[in-house]
Amino acid sequence: QVQLVESGGGLVQAGGSLRLSCAASGRIFSINTMAWYRQAPGKERELVATITSTYSTNYADSVKGRFTISRDTAKRTVYLKMNTLKPEDTGIYFCFMYGINSWGQGTQVTVSS
Repeated sequence: QVQLVESGGGLVQAGGSLRLSCAASGRIFSINTMAWYRQAPGKERELVATITSTYSTNYADSVKGRFTISRDTAKRTVYLKMNTLKPEDTGIYFCFMYGINSWGQGTQVTVSS
C-alpha cells in the first residue's frame, strides 16, 4: 500500500511563500509521476503541477512562473514551492501518485489579502 503524507500548509499573506512536502512510503516512488492538485471551497479539484520520473514538469497556467514542483528520490518526497501567493491559491492541496492512483490527506493553504 502507498501512503502519501503532505505537510507545509498554513496561513500566509498575499505575496508570501510556502513550501509543501509530500512524503511517500510503501511502494516504488522513483518511477511514478507525481502531482499536486488543489481544491478550493465549493470548487472541483484541479491539477496544479506534475513531475515525471525523469523530472519533466508541467504546470497549470494559473501557477506558471510562481510555483515549482520538484522531487527528491532518495527522500521519496515531492515538493511544491509556491511564491507570490494570491488569495485565489487558497485551498486544500493534495499529493497524488500516478499508476498507483493514491492520494494524500491534503494540507490546507490559506492566503489572506
